[in-house]
Amino acid sequence: MKNRYIVLAVLLIATIIISCTKDDVAFKEFLKNGETVYPGKVSKIVAKAGNLRTGLWFNPSPDPSVTKYVIKWNNNVDSITVNSTSHSPLDTIKVIIPNLSEYTYTFTVLSYDAQGRKSIPIEAPNVRVYGPLYQGALLNRPFNATEPYVVNANGSVQLNFNVPDTINVGTTIRYTNTSNVVTEKTLAAKDMSITLNDYKSGTDVLYKSSYIPSLGSLDVFSVSDFSTFPKIFTFAQCDKSLFREVRLPNDVNTYESGTSISKLWDNSNGPQGYPNIFHSDGSYIAHVLTFDMGRTYTNLAQIEEVGRDCCNNPDRFEVWGINDLTNATTNLRADDSGWKAEAVAKGWTLLKDITRTDDGKNAMKFDLIANPPPVRYIRIRVLHTVTGSGYSNMSELTFWNKQ
Repeated sequence: MKNRYIVLAVLLIATIIISCTKDDVAFKEFLKNGETVYPGKVSKIVAKAGNLRTGLWFNPSPDPSVTKYVIKWNNNVDSITVNSTSHSPLDTIKVIIPNLSEYTYTFTVLSYDAQGRKSIPIEAPNVRVYGPLYQGALLNRPFNATEPYVVNANGSVQLNFNVPDTINVGTTIRYTNTSNVVTEKTLAAKDMSITLNDYKSGTDVLYKSSYIPSLGSLDVFSVSDFSTFPKIFTFAQCDKSLFREVRLPNDVNTYESGTSISKLWDNSNGPQGYPNIFHSDGSYIAHVLTFDMGRTYTNLAQIEEVGRDCCNNPDRFEVWGINDLTNATTNLRADDSGWKAEAVAKGWTLLKDITRTDDGKNAMKFDLIANPPPVRYIRIRVLHTVTGSGYSNMSELTFWNKQ
C-alpha cells in the first residue's frame, strides 16, 4: 500500500510539471511579437457640405503617440494623410477633401503612431457631396405675386418677395440705374423687400438666388440663371401744358368765361374758390365736358379730381376716353338714357365710373381700367353733385400714364 501511494504521488507531480510546461510555451508563443497596441482614435467627426468636395472637422486624439491621421473612402481605394499637430481634444483638425463626385460617401478616419500602428477606425457615414445636379434643381426665391413692387412717391421702387427657404443666403438684384449703368444689390435672406433708389423706369429687373445645402457648408450655390422680375411700371404725370379745350355738340356751357374748362389744368393746389374753378352753367345734369390732352397716351392709368372749396362738387361722374375724334361726336344729350350706348358705338371707352362718398372737396385719386386703349381726348360726364344742383364745380384734374 505504501508503495502504491508513492507511485501515485510521483505521477501527480509529473502531470503538474508537464502541464505547466505546455502553458508556458503557449503563452510565450502568444507574446513572441509583443503586446498589440492601438493608438487613440479621433472623436466627434462633423462633415461640411461642399461643391464636389467635402470637409471633415474632428477633434484630435489625446494620445501623444499619434503622429498622423489617414482618411479613406471608396472602399479604401482613395485616401488622404494629415499630420497630427495637436493632441488637445479641445482643438479641431479641419480637412478638405477635393475632387469628389456628386455622391454620398462613407469616410473612415484612422490614427497612426510613429511605428505605423493604427487605431480603431472611426466612420463618418452618409456624407453627401453636392454638385451640378443639386445646383440645377435650385429655384430663385419667389416674389410676392399679390404686390410684387411698390413705386414710392420719391420715384424709388420697393421689390417685394416671399419668405425664403431656410437655406437661402441671399438674392442678387440686377437692374439699370438712372445713370444707365447696370448695377447689382443683394437682398438678404432675412429681408422681405429691397428698395432701389436709382431704378431707371421701364428697364428690366433680374434676380438670382443663392443657397447652401446645409448650415456650415463650405460652398454657396447659385441658381444657374437670372429670372426676370415682373414688369415695373411707374406713373408719369400727363403734361398739362398740352391740354386744350374742345367743344363737342351738347357739351355743357360754362357759368362765365372766367370759369372755363381750362381752370381744370391750371396747376392749382387744393380746393379753390370762385372764380378759380370750372363752373358749369347749371342748365341740366347729367352733362358732359370734353378736352384734348395734346398727345396720345398708351396706358392712361390714374386720375385725380379736386372739388371746389364749398359746393356743387361731383360725387358721381364718368371718365371716357378716345384717341381720334373722327366720327366720335354723340348726338344725344348726356342726360339721355341712350347716351352711354351711343358713346360706346362712337368708339369712346369708359375708363372709370367714379363715386365719391365724401363732400367732394379734397383731392382723390382713382385707378382707371387696366389695359386701356390709346387715349388722347377725355370726356367727363357728371351724373350727380353733392348738393344735387344742376351746377358742377371742380378745381383740378390730373392724369398719370403708366410706363
